Amino acid sequence: MLYTIIKALHIIFMVSYFAGIFYLVRIFVYYKDTDEFPDEKKKILREQYTFMARRLWNIITVPAGVIMAVCGLVMIFLNPGLMKMGWFHLKLTFLIGLAVYHYWCWKKVLHLKALNGNTLETANIKLRQANEIATFILFLVVFTVILKSMAITYWWQLITGFFVLVFLIMMTVKLVNKNKKKK
Repeated sequence: MLYTIIKALHIIFMVSYFAGIFYLVRIFVYYKDTDEFPDEKKKILREQYTFMARRLWNIITVPAGVIMAVCGLVMIFLNPGLMKMGWFHLKLTFLIGLAVYHYWCWKKVLHLKALNGNTLETANIKLRQANEIATFILFLVVFTVILKSMAITYWWQLITGFFVLVFLIMMTVKLVNKNKKKK
C-alpha cells in the first residue's frame, strides 16, 4: 500500500511540475511579445512577467519537481526490480532530457531577472518551439510507462513517432507565427 501511495504522489506532483514548466516557458513567450509595445507598457508587463516567472519557478515548479523526484527515488528503493527493466531505463533516458530542459528554464528565469526589463535576445519563434519540448518529453515518458515492455520492443517506432510529432508541431508553430505576422 505504501508503494501505491508514493506512486500516486509521484503522479500528482508530476502533473504539478509539468503545469509549472508549461506555463513558465509561455511566460517567456509573453515577455518576448512585448518587444513592439510602447516603452511604458513594455516596462510594466516585463516587470510583471519576470515576477510571475520567478514565483512560478520558486513556489510551484521546483518544489513539485523535487517532490516528484523524491517520490520516484522512494519507488525505486521500495521496488529495486525497476532498475532491471528495459522500459524503466528508457524512461530514465527521457528524464535526463527533462533535466536538461529544466536547467535551460532555470537559466532563462535567472536571465529574465538579470535583464532588468531589457530585451530578451532569444527569437520569439525559438521560444514558441521550446515551449513544446516539455510536451514531447511528457508524451515519451507516459507512453513508455504505459506501454512498458512494448516500449522496448517498439522503441524505434516510439522515437520515430516522437520525431514526426516534433516536426508537425514545430511546423504548425511556424505556420501560426507566420500568419500572425501577416495580420
